[in-house]
Amino acid sequence: MTERAVVPTHSAFLELKEERSGMREGYRFLDEKRLILAAEILAELGRYEHELAAFRADYREAVAALQGAVARHGLEGLAVHPPAPPLDTDCRLAPRRVLGVTLHDLVESDRQPQSPPPSVSDSPEADRCRRAFQALIPRIARLAAMVGNLQRLRADYARTARRARALEDVLLPEIDETLRAVESALEELEREEVVRARQVRA
Repeated sequence: MTERAVVPTHSAFLELKEERSGMREGYRFLDEKRLILAAEILAELGRYEHELAAFRADYREAVAALQGAVARHGLEGLAVHPPAPPLDTDCRLAPRRVLGVTLHDLVESDRQPQSPPPSVSDSPEADRCRRAFQALIPRIARLAAMVGNLQRLRADYARTARRARALEDVLLPEIDETLRAVESALEELEREEVVRARQVRA
């Protein structure tokens, strides 16, 4: 580590002390921001894991419903059933901010289920299969929004941590070393002044 090229004067010494104070304040802010972001990541991860567990449970039910429908109609027979109509729902992303990071929560209006076109081979098994897979769609959308939130939080946390480490490991030690050098040079200059003053009086 090299000392900064600073002319050893009292004004330079005071400017360096002020700069060091600003850096320390910046480090404290970044360190606090890092902790808040970590807490938000853990909270969002908890919500994601809860939603993922619910999705997996619903997915198992959908697979069981599909097996029942295939057992009733056969794979080819089930393939000719009319598809389910699009979900009549208004999904939107509601933004919220955490220390400058924009996160999005999926907000849904009440769904109005629509009946599929009639089929001569319709059955309770086919209807159950259709409804089970329809129920997975909003869960997948919520999971996707949460994954996006986690990615944005992770990126901002990594950026904040890099800046905090740069201050803690590089900039603050460098300015401390420069301050010590300037202080030592000023003390040496003061001693020289005292010696010259004594010589003049003598």
